[in-house]
Amino acid sequence: MHKQKIRFNFSDTYILEDDVVKLVPLEVEHIKSLLEISNDPNIWMYFFEKGNEIENLTKYVKSAIENRRRKKEYPFVVFDKRKNRYAGSTRFYEFIPDLNTIKLGHTWYGKEFRGTGLNKHCKYLLFEFTFEKLGLERIGFGAYVENEISIAAMTSVGCKKEGILRGFFPSLNGKGRTDAIVLGILKKEWNENVKYELKNKLNKLNKV
Repeated sequence: MHKQKIRFNFSDTYILEDDVVKLVPLEVEHIKSLLEISNDPNIWMYFFEKGNEIENLTKYVKSAIENRRRKKEYPFVVFDKRKNRYAGSTRFYEFIPDLNTIKLGHTWYGKEFRGTGLNKHCKYLLFEFTFEKLGLERIGFGAYVENEISIAAMTSVGCKKEGILRGFFPSLNGKGRTDAIVLGILKKEWNENVKYELKNKLNKLNKV
């Protein structure tokens, strides 16, 4: 029996939202709204592409949009409804139709939006879209092994640590190589427990 391939159309306009956050496709028009929050150099420590200052941010956004046109990535801009401000960006990448898998990353938020529960709201919407609308089987994640904050954020929304890729990245100090950690979440895990655990965390956040 031929297995039906998942339809993920890079040219479609996917909008994901709840009462707290709204994710829409990243466009050049968002550069101005992201400029102030993107000027925090700490955001870009573990990024190859930098987005601080207008020249870097413009290049960063245009590159992401071009990669969407080339069907390599699907970038979103994140809007915080509570603060009525744009908060950052995230994106899908490495969609493999034959395997029904995708990766999620390139995630960053301005300083004032971190630790507010915004990331959990975003991840819930992105996971729900991936597993329930698209029917994909797996979302993959990766990070510098030293990036403890990012790793903690991923595990807090239900991602499982899967292994280490030795010497995968250039070291931040430019000397030698450093390891990457691989994480993932499966549709089965989402349906069985992650969805409900993450929803409970969101309900607690909303009561604060």
